[in-house]
Amino acid sequence: MFVVKLGGRTQNDPALPAALAALWHQSGGRVVIVHGGGDQISALQRLRGEEPVFIGGRRVTTDTALELVRMVLSGLANKQMVSSLVAAGAPAVGISGEDAGLLRATPIDAATFGHSGTPASVNPGVARALLAAGYLPVISPVAAREDVSVAGAYNVNGDDAAAAIAAALGADELFLMADVPGVLDGNKTLVPRLTLEETQALVASGVAGGGMAAKLDACAAALAGGVSRVRIGDLAALTVPSAGTAIVARADATDAVSSR
Repeated sequence: MFVVKLGGRTQNDPALPAALAALWHQSGGRVVIVHGGGDQISALQRLRGEEPVFIGGRRVTTDTALELVRMVLSGLANKQMVSSLVAAGAPAVGISGEDAGLLRATPIDAATFGHSGTPASVNPGVARALLAAGYLPVISPVAAREDVSVAGAYNVNGDDAAAAIAAALGADELFLMADVPGVLDGNKTLVPRLTLEETQALVASGVAGGGMAAKLDACAAALAGGVSRVRIGDLAALTVPSAGTAIVARADATDAVSSR
């Protein structure tokens, strides 16, 4: 099972749908996609007179921003990706974390982050049902509230959502797609392998900041949840298991190259 998280900018690459469709067929239909769409959300925020604010790579989600998050992630971005994948030959079906309570979240810190949430639980039944029926799930990271009796949603960072979903599905690999070839050191050189301790040092030193820091946090969560292998890389690394940056729990951990 392969969970692929697509960043907002990477979704604009015209070569992406064909690459994902190829991965789908190569894996025997064992792929789940989680996507973002942050640039589109930010653009609409500005059109409505609100400047986007991020803390540690995570969006502060106001009442206005939450409306736009639902519109863009579960609407526009999701359906654009589904349409392009279907055209590329993959049987994609778009859903969100709100559907059937697939992803539930609690607020990170309502006073600071507003309606931004952190994954609390995953009910992967709907994703498993789609996979069993031969469909490729394409998931927006908008989450339902953890309190099942209360309607509403939280904006969950796509990397965090992908890590939680990958753990719940028992994924062999979580691949976090970025617009860089992997994690870069202070000299802008690709680091092929990092331990969690080394990732923490990169974040603490400021070498890895913003969105990359959020990705590294998600890697740690995925490994803690039992995901066998975690990588960060660009589109070219998607179908090359040895490419990008592999994140491992510790120096003596096995980084088995996954077979496809």
